[in-house]
Amino acid sequence: MKVIIKDKQIELNFANSFFKKLKGFMFKKDINCALRFKTNSIHTFFMKTNIDLIMTDKNNKILYIYKNLSPNKIIIHHNVYYSYEFPSNFITDLKINDILIIKE
Repeated sequence: MKVIIKDKQIELNFANSFFKKLKGFMFKKDINCALRFKTNSIHTFFMKTNIDLIMTDKNNKILYIYKNLSPNKIIIHHNVYYSYEFPSNFITDLKINDILIIKE
């Protein structure tokens, strides 16, 4: 699957097991894909680089956007269904209430 943001696209992987959720992008220096978590909170402990984060509702309507989020942060929002992590500076031209486009 891929996430489409305007004229860019990126491979989307699902953090759908305990180990994938636990590890996420921890200890990675080069991030070349996006990760989707079915969660309303994330942390950036043990991350080697900044990330972009989009948090959506169940229908992928964007509720929160964090650009260039640095390591050692915790983000929690109770009305979020999915959290998407991207390489830093990947998110452009998106705003709150846009729909995140996912393609097979």
